[in-house]
Amino acid sequence: MKKLLIPGLAAILIFGFFALDLNQYLTLQGMKASLGQFEALRAAAPLKVGLAFFVVYVLAAALSLPGAAILTLAAGALFGLGVGTLIVSFASSIGATLAFLASRYVLRDVVQQRFGDRLKAIDAGIAKDGALYLFTLRLIPVFPFFLVNLLMGLTPIRTLSYYWVSQLGMLAGTLVYVNAGTQLAQINSLSGIVSPGVLMSFALLGVFPLVTKKILAFMQSRRVYAKWSRPKTFDRNLVVIGGGAAGLVTSYIAAAVKAEVTLVEAHKMGGDCLNYGCVPSKAIIKSSRIAQQMRHAENYGLEATTPTFSFAKVMARVHQVIAAVAPHDSVERYSALGVEVLQGYATVVDPWTVEIKLNAGGTQRLTTRAIVIATGGRPFVPPLAGLDEVGFVTSDTVWETFAKLDVPPQRLVVLGGGPIGCELAQAFARLGSHVTLIGRNPRLMPREDAEVSELARTAFEADGMTVLTGHKTVRCEREGARKFIVVEHAGQTQRIEFDQLLCAVGREARLEGYGLEALGIETRGTVVTNAYLQTLYPNIYAAGDVAGPYQFTHVAGHQAWYAAVNALFGDFKSFKADYSVIPWATFIEPEVARVGLNELEAKEKGIAYEVTKYGIDDLDRAIADGTAHGFVKVLTVPGKDRILGVTIVGEHAGDLLAEFVLAMKHGLGLNKILGTIHTYPTLAEANKYVAGEWKRAHAPQKVMAWLEGFHAWRRG
Repeated sequence: MKKLLIPGLAAILIFGFFALDLNQYLTLQGMKASLGQFEALRAAAPLKVGLAFFVVYVLAAALSLPGAAILTLAAGALFGLGVGTLIVSFASSIGATLAFLASRYVLRDVVQQRFGDRLKAIDAGIAKDGALYLFTLRLIPVFPFFLVNLLMGLTPIRTLSYYWVSQLGMLAGTLVYVNAGTQLAQINSLSGIVSPGVLMSFALLGVFPLVTKKILAFMQSRRVYAKWSRPKTFDRNLVVIGGGAAGLVTSYIAAAVKAEVTLVEAHKMGGDCLNYGCVPSKAIIKSSRIAQQMRHAENYGLEATTPTFSFAKVMARVHQVIAAVAPHDSVERYSALGVEVLQGYATVVDPWTVEIKLNAGGTQRLTTRAIVIATGGRPFVPPLAGLDEVGFVTSDTVWETFAKLDVPPQRLVVLGGGPIGCELAQAFARLGSHVTLIGRNPRLMPREDAEVSELARTAFEADGMTVLTGHKTVRCEREGARKFIVVEHAGQTQRIEFDQLLCAVGREARLEGYGLEALGIETRGTVVTNAYLQTLYPNIYAAGDVAGPYQFTHVAGHQAWYAAVNALFGDFKSFKADYSVIPWATFIEPEVARVGLNELEAKEKGIAYEVTKYGIDDLDRAIADGTAHGFVKVLTVPGKDRILGVTIVGEHAGDLLAEFVLAMKHGLGLNKILGTIHTYPTLAEANKYVAGEWKRAHAPQKVMAWLEGFHAWRRG
């Protein structure tokens, strides 16, 4: 009840303001009509009139009354530029702070109780950079200041910070309007503020935020770099640490624009994707799919047969594929492109100096204008008791370890029900291992919709896999040569014997050993960057898995463009990394691909949506290929064809997704896809047919009924 006193009192004051018709004085014509009277009063008692005007302005700002611009003009007309600016500057800031405090007192607790979880990210941002956000808003006079007062009151920004930032941020706008008010007698409408001086003021107002942004960036840089000595000249324009997807693309772009760039890689060029991830996993998935097709050749009118093969040759082919792709990412290729490639371990000594401990021996120091950290990620190994005693492989080490085997592991346990675990588990199961897949989550691939998880589980079990979801790993045990893993589910424990254990429970960024700690660069699972991929030091960037938020090769390459361009040209123009349309795929069978929202995420975020679904089992090409399973599911804005997200399950789902990625990126809806010719017979027709399903569901029924009558009339 106490909190209701403030809005109650405010309501009474606002009601009285309009009931007494005081709002007439806060119009341009009303103010001009009364100007002579107010000037006479000011001449007789300047101090009292100034104080009264100050109090009125504070009340108007605190109550968010309309006409603040008119009062500001009046201050210029009555008191001149200097005194008028002084009065308005303090009165507006005090009034705004009173409105801010009222909002905090009355509304903040209620809002936090109802929406606290959703506001955590906003509160964290305000706690860190609230003053900068507020200052930016205050520099834009067209933004409703009463909304700033109301909304900022719900955040954790300190009252003192709110006051002084408001005081400083509103000063430019105050000067412009007070200056305009000095010519109030010649102004007949707000659009009549056209004197050269006033026009110059407005021009400065437009430029001021840009200048202020540069000044703030300069001040922040001085503070960050204060304890470091900046070189007078630089050996390089850019040094890139890490030769994976992000590092390769970054250095390629830098060389393409004729910058002096050095790429430092300690181990293998091409990073995880070439050597341990995308390339080898897809190679073995292909072999496993052919083996599975041989087992089910009767589906194509052929004799089914049990595939006979050398597991060693299958693994040898994996390494042959890596070797065939490797020249694309080789030292020789990038050297020919103009990139200096140094093989060794890099440490950032200071914001402009990188020290490289060369693999061939010795060290080398390079000064550089900018640095890009692209050190990638590595498999996360869970702290599981007994794990080291039984031994294990990861998605990195499995290729070398299994290449030494003549036959696939008879009993393989795979820890992890995410994309990596699912892909490798199915591949090795189809190559002859009895695979037990253990996942802690209640279902496989928990980021996907439940129906996708169920399709994956059904496919895995059809391949002979044992799928244990919702199981917690307790420990590993060894009894002589026998190895066991102990899991718990629903209060019951189970021992599972295995020959090989593959840990695929996720990946973590490589953060240690590069000098980040000594420089004070913040890490929270990944390197903390801003929207431009800058770290604490504006000339040091991070890209790829080490930066997050997505651990995909194509996102690493995407970020690399922003890192390279911002690092080389950021003093003139910077670009925020765009994550609005991010596709990904899991290459199990049936393949799963997605872009944008799925139903699970839409529900979690409270986003309204419609679902349109087309079953690929009805597609001519899929029937002919014997791959008539899966679906295309599209989420759209209710009643509109604007695409919110797409999930495709089926053969070549990752390839089919590209059309929807393009559509979402460029704002094309399902009507555009429906109106596009798709080659027959292809799997891509599924995209057109799902658009047709949407169109059919949104056909105007009244028009259809009228057309039915019209055609009946035409028939006589």
